[in-house]
Amino acid sequence: MSELAKLKLPAFDPNDVSESNFTSYPERYRAANQTRYNRRLGDFADLKNFGVNLTRIIPGGQSSFRHAHSRQDEFIFVLEGEVVLETNDGAQVLRAGMCAGFPAGTGDAHRFVNRTASDVKLLVIGDHTAADEISYPDVDMHAVLGPDGRYRFTTKGGEPL
Repeated sequence: MSELAKLKLPAFDPNDVSESNFTSYPERYRAANQTRYNRRLGDFADLKNFGVNLTRIIPGGQSSFRHAHSRQDEFIFVLEGEVVLETNDGAQVLRAGMCAGFPAGTGDAHRFVNRTASDVKLLVIGDHTAADEISYPDVDMHAVLGPDGRYRFTTKGGEPL
């Protein structure tokens, strides 16, 4: 643990935040999304209104399935590497220093795919607006944010997953 973390100051070393490839996706969809690792920096800093994640995607991995939020905005900044952004309009290569924003409610489904031989690092920022729903156009999945802050997953037809 760094000296900053020991002092309990607002500043901290991101390496003091544990990295996890946990996903809340239902079992049948998990494996494809365990190729990315998150450090939940916003949680570590006790932020309540928005999340900040340092996301590392290994070669051949993806950030998530393509998805669109109904009420939550997302912003991504590429810190290291080269990653392919896939949206409704197609694919675009992003390099370190580039960024992308996804306003809530547009239906523009997106994901990031690492097609290189090196890890990619992204800074991912999103808000915690309640009653969010997530659509996944490429898989039979839909998610609704519950009052407990956890997403509930169903098929597009409403069957529990």
